[in-house]
Amino acid sequence: MTSTAQEPTPGGSAAPRPEHLGRVIFIAAAAAMGGFLFGYDSSVINGAVVAIRERFDVGSEALAQVIAAALIGCALGAATAGRIADRIGRIRCMQIAAVLFTASAIGSALPFALWDLALWRVIGGFGIGMASVIGPAYIAEVSPPAYRGRLASFQQAAIVIGIAVSQLVNWGILNLAGGDQRGDIAGLEAWQWMLGVMVVPAVVYGLLSFVIPESPRYLVSVGRNTEARKVLAEVEGKRVDLDGRIAEIEHAMRSEQKSTFKDLLGGRFGFLPIVWVGIGLSVFQQLVGINVIFYYSSLLWQSVGIDPSQSFLYSFETSVVNIIGTVIAMALVDRIGRKPLALIGSAGMAISLGLAAWAFSFKSGTGDDISLPHAQGIVALVAANCFVLFFALSWGVVVWVLLGEMFPGHIRAAALGVAAAAQWIANWVITVSFPTLSDWNLSGAYMIYTGFALLSIPFILKWVPETKGKALEEMG
Repeated sequence: MTSTAQEPTPGGSAAPRPEHLGRVIFIAAAAAMGGFLFGYDSSVINGAVVAIRERFDVGSEALAQVIAAALIGCALGAATAGRIADRIGRIRCMQIAAVLFTASAIGSALPFALWDLALWRVIGGFGIGMASVIGPAYIAEVSPPAYRGRLASFQQAAIVIGIAVSQLVNWGILNLAGGDQRGDIAGLEAWQWMLGVMVVPAVVYGLLSFVIPESPRYLVSVGRNTEARKVLAEVEGKRVDLDGRIAEIEHAMRSEQKSTFKDLLGGRFGFLPIVWVGIGLSVFQQLVGINVIFYYSSLLWQSVGIDPSQSFLYSFETSVVNIIGTVIAMALVDRIGRKPLALIGSAGMAISLGLAAWAFSFKSGTGDDISLPHAQGIVALVAANCFVLFFALSWGVVVWVLLGEMFPGHIRAAALGVAAAAQWIANWVITVSFPTLSDWNLSGAYMIYTGFALLSIPFILKWVPETKGKALEEMG
């Protein structure tokens, strides 16, 4: 069955709509479930931090190490996922990630010691790292060219939806437990259910991986051209010159140069200047403190006098703001450009963080018994949501767009690896340092994040290139 529907192209002309667009959307959405688990696993710990501290009787430093343990696995998973996928295929890689997610959920829900919980967090992080690499790569490889940008956005949308759903599930479980993170539900404490529920999306992800096709690029790479032709017909339609598409893939793979770390070296400061720009983008994205909101928001709001059950509602509402900001970024990034959007975000984040720092300077009490005056409490809540909105509509999306576009082709893969590693390291630094900083001076912690948001403005103006409207081949 053929279709004659037309889809407008960016230039205004009409391009044929793929015969099986619904099937393609399903395939991309299934692969993006890895992004959903990425967001869910990264954020679900937010609902359990108070209970874990009480259950294992640990201080802020040890608690931060457990929360950040997943990031160790993330770095390892991201570093190895590409090689695993090239050896055994994208689908098998997804299935391995699903098994790791499932094991991590069960193990994290039933720990017998703090180190045991940290180990399961590392295993879950390995799955996150794999999913963060394989999902976007697979979607790009199976998507028809005219739809690739929109389908690729599924991954980021899935991440922010995963964050929101984890907050909603945590809130529901907390209510079942009477508002107590350590409340009993069928023999387990509420926080254990929070961590264990991730079994459900992990199993769904694994099952979906059995009903979507292998990447045609991988199939061609291992000589399975007949299967690759069938997949291309499934996702691009039978009207496409399938033999020509196979030849294109073979030619592209022959002409690609696998970049190495050595190719990134040059200049006075070790790396090539453009590599430092990529590292800077990754580091600034984390040093403004975005993960403080998603890892510690419930603890943060409880510490300023908000009832635990209500703090989860605030966390979920913040996740909804994150989704709205991401949708705005998707709509604007190709219209107004990468740099203007990043500048808008930096300015908005700096103002929001500065207001939060001011509000928290009025806190009274110590430890978990902290309160804010009513007016300052409202300012803190509004500022936190504005910060998330400005981050999501700018740096949350723009950084990944720029990292995928701005590197010359001959160093793109290796440069992306270095930039991603810098991002995980910066994420780890923020995650492990926040509890100590907040114990020392909560307002001071937010002033530090405000400083990084301000510093990002001259960094963008002076060093970040504008890639809007440029072909990848133009980057040099």
